[in-house]
Amino acid sequence: MPQPPISFDINNNKSIITALRAGDENVFDAVYRYYFRRLCAFCSQYVYEQEEIEEIVQETMMWLWENRSSLLPELTLKTLLFTIVKNKALNRLSHFEIKRRVHQEIIEKYEGEFDNPDFYLGNELFRLYEEALRQLPKECREAYEMNRNQHLTHKEIAEKLKVSPQTVNYRIGQALKLLRVALKDYLPLFLLCFGPDFMKKFY
Repeated sequence: MPQPPISFDINNNKSIITALRAGDENVFDAVYRYYFRRLCAFCSQYVYEQEEIEEIVQETMMWLWENRSSLLPELTLKTLLFTIVKNKALNRLSHFEIKRRVHQEIIEKYEGEFDNPDFYLGNELFRLYEEALRQLPKECREAYEMNRNQHLTHKEIAEKLKVSPQTVNYRIGQALKLLRVALKDYLPLFLLCFGPDFMKKFY
């Protein structure tokens, strides 16, 4: 990218906004280079991983360029950029805190089960899953297992069972609904012990 003119003044807020609104890439490049490290240093007060810090600042600068036509000439660019970075950093922290809190709640709720080695091996959880399967109506269980275990499409199942694809869709939907209700208290544990691939059995 060519360098901006010598007369370019990074502190001339109004002219910067006007140039950005006009899509001047030279000015954007100068703004990017001037603020990037400053914004990273500011962001480091909230987020500690360098990769995340730079990602937040990159997202902020991308937002600036993508929304340049809506910038108001009277706004202060410096305040805008630092505010966006701060909000993004706080949102990131909030997201991680929520994940940490949910994980802690799961641990506390199932503290007794976590002390049982069978839960780590998945034996007890799988037994609960199999028991829930046995409780399903025969037609629903049959269609569900053909789809989830044999990986047959709704059309293939319909041909084998000599019913319509709509009927197959209904039966599988009912099976999923009943399984999620029966195992609702254990779904977080299924995710922790068996991973996201196994969770596809419930959705």
